Amino acid sequence: MIYYVEGKLALCEKNLAVVDVNGVGFSVSTSMYTIGNIKTGEKVKLYTHLIVREDDMELVGFASQEELRCFKMITSISGVGAKVALSILSTLSPSALALAIAGEDLKAITNAPGVGKKLASRIVLELKDKMLKSGTEISGSDLAMPQIAGGAGGNAEEAIEALMVLGYSKPEAMKAISGAPEGSSVEDIIRFALKNLVIPY
Repeated sequence: MIYYVEGKLALCEKNLAVVDVNGVGFSVSTSMYTIGNIKTGEKVKLYTHLIVREDDMELVGFASQEELRCFKMITSISGVGAKVALSILSTLSPSALALAIAGEDLKAITNAPGVGKKLASRIVLELKDKMLKSGTEISGSDLAMPQIAGGAGGNAEEAIEALMVLGYSKPEAMKAISGAPEGSSVEDIIRFALKNLVIPY
């Protein structure tokens, strides 16, 4: 398993990055979100996942472990492949995807090319269902809400639920959002938390 590739970004195209690692060019399928965060000619580090098929192998990679985690979660759904997952992650950042799933926002997910309402519904249903089956449903009463500057109770609860959709436990999510800046939106709180959460999928 290749955990990550690190080197000079030799080529950058739609959903493709070629990383030069000591003279060897690694072709890495990626999202447009990651493409937007890397630059040709500069040193990059992409966290990767190798997909092995009967007649082919594909290396996919992302600029953050959070995005890789999202990719693995999406492709864990039966019938959902790398192409669909990359399309979704090209449209939604990890925090925006978590928020869309937690809020059952099908419109946000169907904005991804090739993703219809039926597929979006299944993605939301299965990922939320995984959260519930793991025993991490939000009750809002079993644990005290973490302290956020200026108080953002409702936003904090939504952010915690979104992080739990991504597979983090409630205590992990609560700890990660603690100290988020005053007046933060739900998505900003999620971004803040993801910087504190680096847990392999």
